[in-house]
Amino acid sequence: MPKKYIVILKTIGRKWFLILVVVIIIIFFINPVAAIWMTIITIILYLLSYIPELFFSRRLMRFMLKFYSLDDKTIARKLKRPLDKIQEKLFILSQKQERKNWLIIYLNKKYFFYNEKAIESFKEFYSKGLGEKEILEKLINYNIKTRAVIKTIEETLIKNNRLKERETSVKEFREKERYS
Repeated sequence: MPKKYIVILKTIGRKWFLILVVVIIIIFFINPVAAIWMTIITIILYLLSYIPELFFSRRLMRFMLKFYSLDDKTIARKLKRPLDKIQEKLFILSQKQERKNWLIIYLNKKYFFYNEKAIESFKEFYSKGLGEKEILEKLINYNIKTRAVIKTIEETLIKNNRLKERETSVKEFREKERYS
C-alpha cells in the first residue's frame, strides 16, 4: 500500500511544472490578476533557484585555484559535496577550458585539476624537448605521479590548441644531454 503513495508522489514531483501551468490557467479563468501574480512569483522563484548553483561554482573555482593539483575525490571530501555532483561540475568546466590557464583532465574514471603554475611548467619542459619521463621527474612537486597523467595532459592541451610545437625534439634533447 505505501508503494502506491510513493509512486504518486514521484509522478507529481516529475510533472510539477505541468501541474502548475494547469493550475495557473484554471485560476486565470476565475481571477486573471491572481494568475498573473502567481506566474510572476513562480518565475522569480525559479530564477532564484539558480543562485546557490552560481555561488557553488565560484566557491569551487576559488578552492581549486589554491592548489597545484587536485583530484575529484579530494575536492568532494574538502567541500563536503557528493562525488557525482563534483564530477558533473568538473565535466562542465572541462568542456569550457580552451582559453583558461588551468587544466582539467579525465583519466581512469577520475577528474584531475591542475592550476596555472603546473601547466606553465609542463609547457616549458615540453617545448624544451623533454620526454614524458623527464617531465614527470621535473613535475613531481606538482603531485603528478604517473606518465599516463603526463600523456593525458599533453593530449588535452593539444586538443584545446594550447600547446605550441617543441623547440627541440625529444631525440635531439636526449642526444644533447648524452654528449654534453
